[in-house]
Amino acid sequence: MGSLLDRLRCVQDVEVEGKPVVVRVDYNVPLVDGRVGDDARIRASLPTLENILDRGGKPILLTHLGRPEGKVVPELRLDPVAQRLQELLGRPVRKLDTCIGDEVVRAIEGWEDGSVILLENVRFFPEETANDAAFARQLAALGDLFVNDAFATLHRAHASTLGIADYLPSYAGLLVQKEIEALSRLTDNPEHPYVAIIGGKKARSKLGTLRDLVDKVDAILIGGGVAFTFLRAQGHSVGKSIVDDSLFEEIELISAKASEKGVPIVLPRDAVVAKELSDSAQVSTVAIDDIPEDEMGLDIGPKTIALFREKIAGAKMIMWAGPMGAFEFSPFSEGTREIGQALAASDAFTVVGGGETGEAVKKLGVAEGISRISTGGGACLALLRGKALPALEALRD
Repeated sequence: MGSLLDRLRCVQDVEVEGKPVVVRVDYNVPLVDGRVGDDARIRASLPTLENILDRGGKPILLTHLGRPEGKVVPELRLDPVAQRLQELLGRPVRKLDTCIGDEVVRAIEGWEDGSVILLENVRFFPEETANDAAFARQLAALGDLFVNDAFATLHRAHASTLGIADYLPSYAGLLVQKEIEALSRLTDNPEHPYVAIIGGKKARSKLGTLRDLVDKVDAILIGGGVAFTFLRAQGHSVGKSIVDDSLFEEIELISAKASEKGVPIVLPRDAVVAKELSDSAQVSTVAIDDIPEDEMGLDIGPKTIALFREKIAGAKMIMWAGPMGAFEFSPFSEGTREIGQALAASDAFTVVGGGETGEAVKKLGVAEGISRISTGGGACLALLRGKALPALEALRD
């Protein structure tokens, strides 16, 4: 695999003056009481939009929001997103109630200079996730160029991310470039020791990542719900902790591969446990082999935190995907907070793999000092595993 930056066509290198430019952004943001609850993804798109506008281009924005499954869901319309985008961008944003058809064509023909058009949620159309060619052609017919700035969707072979690139000259937006540049430091020629930290609720969603990272890193630290399936596979009693016993055989293969390559898989030595998951839960900290039968592990304990901190302190590169515990609840947030603080204090180049982990470090106030918090969990992990992303490959010469 060559450099992630190889042959990437970039928006700043193409003439946009006077041209309608279809831009795929990622405005899949939380809505709270009819307003945008977290505008980080909208803010992340502003440099690309300003670049196009400042050079006389006409941005036509495509995005999805939620999972409407090919139907119009009023609660997932983009009107609150348009309002917040206009506030942040400081330019007029015209939001339309569809993303194809005569209404869109007329809006583009009646363009207001310096403005942006935001089309309706593309996932209201079942053709979007099916990567329907006719639908992709209709989207492509709206512009002269296509710019993909939705990093978090690059692993999706959808009409608005991949199909449209078959019909228009296609370029990477500034956010996509920034993400690729950061991640290329971990993939192209990583510094060692390179440490991976894996957590999150479900082991199944992380096993592919773990299997591939064994070939790339010098140590793997496992926390969160993932750790309890590994611990149970090794014969430990873990009470009522989340365990997927269908994964034991795969875990045995990963562990054998890691042992063969001399890559230690470091598991928790203690855990914060409780009978229930709530802010008022009665908690205790116990050694891994002392988890009561009627309680579950919901965070890593202080001995594990100290062990993980030691490994982090000696690293030159670190990637982290998945919280160390149920950080949404205060009794179980300390492990994630401490690991975030350790990354922020480290001299290593540190990447947090977006998604829930990015949300956690921001919520817990430890984002400052981390080198890169990716905007895309799945896309980030796929790249770090060495996988090709369909929508990214469409942006290369």
